[in-house]
Amino acid sequence: MAVLPQLRDRRENTISDARRFFFELGQTPEAGLAPPVLRSWQRCRTGGLDHLDAYLIDPAGRAQLSDARDRSARLLEHAGGIMEHVFEQIRASGSMVILADTRGMILHCLGDPDFVGRAQRVALQPGASWDEAVRGTNAIGTAIQEGAAVEIHGAEHYLERNGFLTCSAAPVFNAQGHIAGVLDISGDSRNNQRHTLGLVRLSVQLLEKRLFEAEFAKEVRIAFHPRPEYVGSLQEAMLAVDADGRIVGANPVAREWLALPAGLADAPTFGSLFRTGFGQLLDRAVNAPDDLLLLEMRRGEAVYVQVRGHRRPRAEVSAPRLQQSVADPARPAGKPCDRSKSLITLDCLATGDVRLQLALDRARRVQGKDIPLLIQGESGVGKELFARAFHNSGARSDGPFVALNCAAIPENLIESELFGYVGGAFTGARREGAVGKLQQAHGGTLFLDEIGDMPLGMQARLLRVLQERSVTPIGSMKSIPVDISLVCATHRVLRDAVKQGLFREDLYYRVNSLTVTLPPLRERTDIRHIVTNLLEMEAADRRSGPIGISEEVMGFFERYPWPGNVRQLQNVIRVAVALLDDDEHEIASVHLPEELFGIDGGDEVAEPLQRPVALAAQAAASPFAAALPAASAAIVPQAAAASTPRSLDEIELEAITTVMREVGGNVSAAARRLGVSRNTLYRKLGKLN
Repeated sequence: MAVLPQLRDRRENTISDARRFFFELGQTPEAGLAPPVLRSWQRCRTGGLDHLDAYLIDPAGRAQLSDARDRSARLLEHAGGIMEHVFEQIRASGSMVILADTRGMILHCLGDPDFVGRAQRVALQPGASWDEAVRGTNAIGTAIQEGAAVEIHGAEHYLERNGFLTCSAAPVFNAQGHIAGVLDISGDSRNNQRHTLGLVRLSVQLLEKRLFEAEFAKEVRIAFHPRPEYVGSLQEAMLAVDADGRIVGANPVAREWLALPAGLADAPTFGSLFRTGFGQLLDRAVNAPDDLLLLEMRRGEAVYVQVRGHRRPRAEVSAPRLQQSVADPARPAGKPCDRSKSLITLDCLATGDVRLQLALDRARRVQGKDIPLLIQGESGVGKELFARAFHNSGARSDGPFVALNCAAIPENLIESELFGYVGGAFTGARREGAVGKLQQAHGGTLFLDEIGDMPLGMQARLLRVLQERSVTPIGSMKSIPVDISLVCATHRVLRDAVKQGLFREDLYYRVNSLTVTLPPLRERTDIRHIVTNLLEMEAADRRSGPIGISEEVMGFFERYPWPGNVRQLQNVIRVAVALLDDDEHEIASVHLPEELFGIDGGDEVAEPLQRPVALAAQAAASPFAAALPAASAAIVPQAAAASTPRSLDEIELEAITTVMREVGGNVSAAARRLGVSRNTLYRKLGKLN
């Protein structure tokens, strides 16, 4: 429920008075500010922050952001699903869900595209630090300082430039009582929702519960509460106990209730908290593993207890500690992006889109672990580029990257291409034979593009190679060991192909160890970054300097459906740059290929636009009539120049043709300027035929 307008106005007036007292008069406001906000203002003033400071600190580079994400890998892993669920609750409300680390650096965010654009103007984006010492009073930084959930609304932000935000945040505590990160919901202050902070608190409780259970999955966990109906809920207290009865972890509820110190330096024992011994409790739990047991605490309260993670007799409790596996080594840090070397890494592909970032993060986690990677996505989304970046970012980057398009090679040749052959193996074979792609990729990465189109016979041979790690060339009796990292890609849904008998089920499970899906360009939020990067690449060989792009064209790019995805966008930019004169440095609509507007193209996606634009072309001489000489762009009917009265239809059609000429045949732009819907404009354009 949104805050009532009169209440919102009253609150804003109160905050405005408080700002005047604090910033102009140098006095402490007696009312109008919550204590955490006032304390934050005082900290910011002591730290020398200027509330009128408009200087923006640039977000951290991709390497720094990657390092920060590595440090908070467990937090990110468990927060992702919760953030997506929260975002579904607030979708289309002009808000975003944000996860930050202990230093206030934003690690991940999900948001409505319209608000995300505004938020980026104040660097509310991944890589930016919202530490209170840097950004002043804000929900993320202040929650870290206060160690508690806070809500910062509008002008309560210390820096005036952040006054359009309303933010609710809560710190995420780990099992040792230290802050592990911050979850935040930010939005437009005009759309403040009363229950946002409550939603944040509940989400943080769920995240803390998942972190606790994951960290102590092999330990005995004791859940308890004075009321039995709360055991199993987010309000339950939870302890992790080792085989010797020592408390090694406690969730925030248990920590607050038992007044446990942070860090558990002097770890209490189970027996120091409960009158029942730990071994006795475990014996009772074996007989009734899912029951609630009533125990008395040493300070007198009676609580209901449930034991989790213990299903063995007391004598075996110590076994897990003796067999406890060594913690997994830290995954290798991704190689930073260095465009000067023309070496594309995963960091180079991180341009701000949330779905793409998820794919990048998941791919990084399997580097160097001999886990096949399957890349799915529409044609043209950049699957091979992603595969190359994956190869260049890992330990095999010095080895070969060998690509084979399974759909581009005739069925009778794919076997020899993949496995190689010895001299004279078949008619037409070279005398010296040929090394196959599998051998060429030894020590590096083999990329099988469009693996869904591989013939069934070849699938069986490929499966055997992957199982035995050796390849036998055609015509040879000798197996050759191969050491490869396998990356596959397809635009098909392989699970459906398996059901249809077109793809082997055993090979499917072999290549489908980790699947990442690349979003189509029309669904990405980072088109501006992509366009900028492509322009830099195309302008590298142009001697007349850097190239810009008009805001009109950029807006068109963001709205266009891009059926050919990134490949189509790259071709469009390449053509536009080629059409620039030597003294031109900005791409305008006149530089775009005509097929982009559906004039000459036969693409199905552009087909709905063909008839209206073609009709407009009849009236406007060309969709680019505005760029032609006036004589060739004359579109006003002769009747318009006559002195005889004209009908409303004639006047209307004259206005439409004039606007269509001015916008270069862009139906969407013309509809906006005329104040009508596109469908209405289409119908009226039909009268011009």
